[in-house]
Amino acid sequence: MENIARLIDNYLKTHEGDINIFGKLIISAFILICIGLIVKLINRIIDRTLKIKNKNIKIEKKRTNTLVSTLKKVIRYIMILIGIIMILELFGINTTSIIATAGIGGLAIGFGAQSLVKDVITGFFILIEDQYSVGDYVQISDMDGIVEELDLRVTKLRAFSGEIYIIPNGNISVVTNYNRGTMRALAIISISNEEDIDRAIEVLEEGLKVFEDNELVVDGPHVLGVSDTGEYHVDIRIVAYTKNMEQWGVEREIRKVATKALQDANIKRAHPKRQLIGGDNK
Repeated sequence: MENIARLIDNYLKTHEGDINIFGKLIISAFILICIGLIVKLINRIIDRTLKIKNKNIKIEKKRTNTLVSTLKKVIRYIMILIGIIMILELFGINTTSIIATAGIGGLAIGFGAQSLVKDVITGFFILIEDQYSVGDYVQISDMDGIVEELDLRVTKLRAFSGEIYIIPNGNISVVTNYNRGTMRALAIISISNEEDIDRAIEVLEEGLKVFEDNELVVDGPHVLGVSDTGEYHVDIRIVAYTKNMEQWGVEREIRKVATKALQDANIKRAHPKRQLIGGDNK
């Protein structure tokens, strides 16, 4: 212990007994390391608490991951701010005046940052109310896509064509979420208006029985009947209910199965007809 005290006096203190610049740098590094360890410890406690809570209460995984990620970011920023204040105090900088100045400046900036505050508050309520989560397919105004990132300030949507929309949360007023509950798969099959409609419906009902063991289909498919008629065609509507995000694939499969069933039964599909009248017969 005496040797350690001697080393501190010789290398980390000035002749007046104060900590020198080298000592302050070492202490600053120690503060940053401690903050990093504390942040990791808090994150581990959050993860462990969440794991215990998930066993007792069913919480949507995507929503939980979003909330946990945001909470960890807030804690990290707070701890870094505390560390900066401690280091500034160590170097003799009056942080009280800095904080007071920042408060006055923040008040002035606040008038110009109302939209930022609105974004953060709206983002907070989006998370708390579970309006949507990362991975959900949503439509916001005229933009739709998969939620790729959800922060307190912005929401990022990835469109199916690859574009990414960055939307300030304060601009979000109406959201359509396509990932809650079962989704509808709709297929319209057209046949010739010369065909027997009742027979066509029977053929479709029989052919669509292949979906009974399909895990993606929650209910149906059901042949609802004729939905429209025209000069050449009769439209038959088919509806099924599927798991989230599976409706498009099920619709394609319904069209494929229905078309093949009609072909096997020699039921003609709708097509325009032309009749030529008159002319010379030579």
